[in-house]
Amino acid sequence: MAPTLPHSLPAAAEKQQYVTISALESGQLTLPERLFVTDADPEKKATVPSMAFLVRHPSPGANGRSTTNLVFDLGIKRDVTKYMPAMQTHISNRQPTIHHPDTADSLRKGGLDPANDIDIVMLSHVHWDHVGTPEDFTGSQFVVGSGTIHLLEHGAPPHYPKEIFDPDMLPRDRTKELPPVGKSTTAFSSQTTQKWEPLASFPAALDFFGDGSIYVIDTPGHLFGHVNLLCRIGPNKWIYLGGDCCHDYRILTGEKDIALYDDGHGELRSVHVDTDAAKQSVGHIKTLMPGGELLADGVNKVEVIVAHDGGWREKNKDRFFPGTV
Repeated sequence: MAPTLPHSLPAAAEKQQYVTISALESGQLTLPERLFVTDADPEKKATVPSMAFLVRHPSPGANGRSTTNLVFDLGIKRDVTKYMPAMQTHISNRQPTIHHPDTADSLRKGGLDPANDIDIVMLSHVHWDHVGTPEDFTGSQFVVGSGTIHLLEHGAPPHYPKEIFDPDMLPRDRTKELPPVGKSTTAFSSQTTQKWEPLASFPAALDFFGDGSIYVIDTPGHLFGHVNLLCRIGPNKWIYLGGDCCHDYRILTGEKDIALYDDGHGELRSVHVDTDAAKQSVGHIKTLMPGGELLADGVNKVEVIVAHDGGWREKNKDRFFPGTV
């Protein structure tokens, strides 16, 4: 891992590797604002994307490619009947949903074959609108956050019972679960043993390729196993892929906060399994925002993108594959 000053982003190595990122159209769903942000119009709903991202790393990939291709999240399944019956009931309350183009469609449009050209699929977490259609990616290694396999098998009751998860969703022989924070793992492109380490304001990060180009950020709160990516795209230029750290960009800017609502049993809950942890994770991410402490030197530039940011999608159509972020 590159040298890091306290509360700063890691400095570039002498021969630093950079990655290229493209957004992927991966379906849309409709969310009632009152469940996600404070001071919401109780009747307002918004149809928002569930974006995935193609991250290309300059290392040899399969089939003689000059890049290792990683897809972060898979969005919405194109066939709703492939979800568990209990989840189909939930999805009926998120209408309209849009299933095409899905992640595979978007990759093919840009000239990549999901079955042969994607080396890694990493899921930020395994909620229905992020798991897509894994069977499209027959040649990929899947990477998920710690605790994901247990979650798929047992759920996280009471709010996320096991009936909504498919325990056979991931190919077990091609799935790697990241270790719990504090434990060691092996960097993807080397035999280097590494463990979760503090990175800037983040308590735990893994240098995924071992070269300072992509850091997996442990991002607790939303769902067990939830992870984000911090990607170096150029000298002092970064992209932070925030998954479901929050569902509305205004939470990151401080205009809104995470909503609480009646859980049906006389208690308040949010869309996160641990609201306090989710707020802490958002707080760490805010340090990357304009005016945040990590950018106080005016050198680094970080763009934070969350999966359901419809405003970002509308303003950045040219940055979807084959365009780049």
